[in-house]
Amino acid sequence: MEPPLVVVVSLVLLCAAGLTRSLSITSVDQSMFEKAQGEKVTLPCTFVLSEEDEGPLDIEWVLIPADNQKKEQIIIMYAVDRIYNHYYAAMTGRMQFTNPDPKSGDGSLDILNLKSADTGTYQCKVKKAPGVQSQKIQLTVLVKPARTKCSVEGSQEIGKDVLLKCASQEGSPLLSYDWRRVSGSQELPATSMLNKNTGELLLKNASQDYSGTYSCIASNRVGMDECSVELNVTPPINTAGIIAGAIIGTLLGLSVLAFLVICCCKKHREKKYEKEVHHDIREDVPPPKSRSSTARSYIGSNRSSLGSMSPSNMEGYTKTPYSQVPSEDFERTPGQNPTFAPSKYDIAHKIGDITVV
Repeated sequence: MEPPLVVVVSLVLLCAAGLTRSLSITSVDQSMFEKAQGEKVTLPCTFVLSEEDEGPLDIEWVLIPADNQKKEQIIIMYAVDRIYNHYYAAMTGRMQFTNPDPKSGDGSLDILNLKSADTGTYQCKVKKAPGVQSQKIQLTVLVKPARTKCSVEGSQEIGKDVLLKCASQEGSPLLSYDWRRVSGSQELPATSMLNKNTGELLLKNASQDYSGTYSCIASNRVGMDECSVELNVTPPINTAGIIAGAIIGTLLGLSVLAFLVICCCKKHREKKYEKEVHHDIREDVPPPKSRSSTARSYIGSNRSSLGSMSPSNMEGYTKTPYSQVPSEDFERTPGQNPTFAPSKYDIAHKIGDITVV
């Protein structure tokens, strides 16, 4: 048999009355925070105790990892009237309880000098037996756009398409880019096409009126950064003249190179010829042998033979031609003349074709 409806309602009211008298967390208005890197954030955690909560008060902040397989990381804790803040080295010196006396009912947490790595889910747990309550807060640390650079791509000539590019080296998504003209009419050309997500500004069929200074603003939810670039649209360059000049310069360079090669080859041949002629002259060949002694001995022997001859024994004598007599080639030093012994006979006797002295 089901209990009467009046009894059920009474039990619900009694349970609700009991819950209101137990520990409760009152800071439930905001559960998501977005802050910029380097700023400070206060994660709220206020609570109310009841008369039934008689146990020791414990307040604990933990970081819940994105991976459910990993354990929760205790950041800071209040227990037995003491604060413990050495559990999480990544935030050492950057975190503290907002109220130096958390038992007063304020267990909020301050995080100073925020970093992008501080992004995550934080949970505040308040315990005072028998009451136990907790609250989760999502913190997102965003990086402001920084080191934004502007550049121009393409030929800055009349009639060409010019692309202006803008990009931030730092910054959390979603980044948005916006271009504006800061000189002249201060309005973008009518042919321009802007992509806010990529930061590209396309100027089609550029004219000299497009010249000027353009500025790009990169922004996200926590900040902005700016850069600028100068655009100078000029008439087309005479490419035919440049090509002709390049060809002429190349030909001149090749001519000079050929001339140098020819000169080097000619000089090399001259040196080779001089070397060959030099080797043909043999300086180590000894001089011809002197035949003075031979001629003298030959003449002396003939004289002795003629001296012993008489007219009676000259019939069988045969004349030796002068062409067979060795020439008397010898060198005389200056001032040195040969001396001969006086002749035995003052009168020369001629016998036939031979003269005897």
